[in-house]
Amino acid sequence: MSIISKYNRASYVFDTMEIPMEHMWFSKWRKDILSGLSGKVLDVGIGTGKNIPHYPDECEIVGVDISNKMLSHAREKAAHKDNISLFQMDAENLGFKDNSFDYVITTFVLCSIPDPIAALKEMKRVCKSDGLIINLEHMKSDNRIIAFIEDLFNPLIVAITGVNINRETVENVKKAGLNVIDVKNKALIDVFRLIRSKP
Repeated sequence: MSIISKYNRASYVFDTMEIPMEHMWFSKWRKDILSGLSGKVLDVGIGTGKNIPHYPDECEIVGVDISNKMLSHAREKAAHKDNISLFQMDAENLGFKDNSFDYVITTFVLCSIPDPIAALKEMKRVCKSDGLIINLEHMKSDNRIIAFIEDLFNPLIVAITGVNINRETVENVKKAGLNVIDVKNKALIDVFRLIRSKP
């Protein structure tokens, strides 16, 4: 089953499934990361739109996702906002001109894109030279025990959900040619991390 089909199928229960994580961590992290932004922002893999409530009204938000069913839920969240545009689009082939955005954002997205380095290169291309790319992601731990468990269960998780739990995302950001400013561990030692980089 393709990644599009998996997310179309999961779209109806996606928000419900993540309620515990949103309550415990995710919602606060989203607010901390997004509430201070300004200018033109690209949200790659906007999904059901859980980032939407946290963006300032002053931002011009463009959200893209490969799943039309996920986007249908995002459109409901954006219905009363006039600063958000949503498009069905592949993160590996973004339909925007070079140097278009002040910020490029992903939240828990690079785990499911088939070629995350290709997607990160696209993010670099469309981000302004003085802009900022922010990736809030879960990834392979540097802790050997946790990494072993992630590697062990990854094939099963991918088969069911399309999500990889053992991607080396910091290294992928570097391989895409981005200049990493900082990496902050958020939870579960270092499974959840915030990466900030510049083109």
